[in-house]
Amino acid sequence: MNETTLKIIGSEEWCAFNALKIPAVKARVDSGAKTSSIQANNIKLIQKGNEEWISFEVNPIQENRSIVVKCEAKIFDKRMVKSSSGISEERFVIKTPVTIGEDTFEIELTLANRDAMEFRMLLGREALMNRYVINPSKALMEQNFSVTDIQEKYKHLIKEKSGLKIAVLASNPNLFSNKRIMEAGIARGHEMVFLNVEQAYMKFDAKEPQIRYRGGNIVGIFDAIVPRIKPSVTFYACALIRQFDAMGAYCLNSAEAITQSRDKLLATQLFAKHDLRIPITGFANSPLDTKDLIKMVNGAPLIIKLLESTQGKGVVLAETTKAAESVINAFKSVKTNILVQEFIKEANGQDIRCFVVNGKVVASMQRQAAKGEFRANIHQGGKASKIKITSEERKLAIKAAKILDLPVAGVDIIRSNKGPLLLEVNSSPGLEGIEGATGLDIANIMIEAIEKKLKFKRN
Repeated sequence: MNETTLKIIGSEEWCAFNALKIPAVKARVDSGAKTSSIQANNIKLIQKGNEEWISFEVNPIQENRSIVVKCEAKIFDKRMVKSSSGISEERFVIKTPVTIGEDTFEIELTLANRDAMEFRMLLGREALMNRYVINPSKALMEQNFSVTDIQEKYKHLIKEKSGLKIAVLASNPNLFSNKRIMEAGIARGHEMVFLNVEQAYMKFDAKEPQIRYRGGNIVGIFDAIVPRIKPSVTFYACALIRQFDAMGAYCLNSAEAITQSRDKLLATQLFAKHDLRIPITGFANSPLDTKDLIKMVNGAPLIIKLLESTQGKGVVLAETTKAAESVINAFKSVKTNILVQEFIKEANGQDIRCFVVNGKVVASMQRQAAKGEFRANIHQGGKASKIKITSEERKLAIKAAKILDLPVAGVDIIRSNKGPLLLEVNSSPGLEGIEGATGLDIANIMIEAIEKKLKFKRN
């Protein structure tokens, strides 16, 4: 074909895939890429007769993850493709007709995770050859769509708002607790969105504060945020939570409450200040005082825990004074902050987890340590069972959550000869163990708490 007969297109153009029921997706035109690609999620293999097909979901509109097109296509090929970041990965390839302006022709299309990219589609040189030349200084030369045009094209996929818009702010969408909260919110008619803490960033501005997400997508307004924060991202996640708060979203646990609960030393001081019974606890800086520190908490055996410990990690039982001195001095030598705490032998490796929501204990379970372990922890092979707590234990759990100003909290209590003692309070308590032990739908209770706070009435 003579070059003078080739059409001129710009650096970006609207494409349509009628066979995939995608009426419009904006593509970046890239002659440096051999094969065209489109953003695809939830890719699954399906069998149709003797043929291998694939189902997948496309979010065709930039900065809008609420519009989802469900697609199916026959697998044409599998290829190793190197991304713009230099990482090679195997991708499925399909063949499908594409429409650009008035022209329709078949192209090969790889299915790729383009969530972090500005454009949902890339138009490669195989699709361009013998058809187009590119004018990089122009854009949308074949046709252009307004916002109204796009809304009209996708109106059948735009759901009317019948519930709240709630985000789960966490790191792992596949974690049991996060999936349960998402499911519970959807079941109650809310729009649920998972936001990865580490893929969001902020713009501080008095008039227009923003949170952006993967590839520059501006995060819209949320009615509520459910923080599910792992310890390693506490500082950054709390900055995000404060930003959401500034933008008018209700945060189920505030940044200040999470920060207090994660600072075990501060939390312990607050519990003691408000007359909550805790195991005798010590904290010191000088190795010269190690012997007296051990004596102060009634000697060995004793518990030594890192201030940043979670789920039983960073918690050590020192059975003798010599072992305790060695562990304490080792920690101090690397300038790690630790607490030492009396060991409650009569607890026999058991503790109680009370799940508190809005000032009420909605569920409780007893955890039994695995054989050879001293700490009750289902994450380390322990067992959980339903338990009826005493009124004293209930009051202790509620007061502990209130002192830290946590609407949602996992409060850990241990039974001793002196009565119930408070061990610690978790601001992102897991749901798997307590839902399994009690049979209660804790995720649903959490969503109900948000509805009550925002005075939302279901139809």
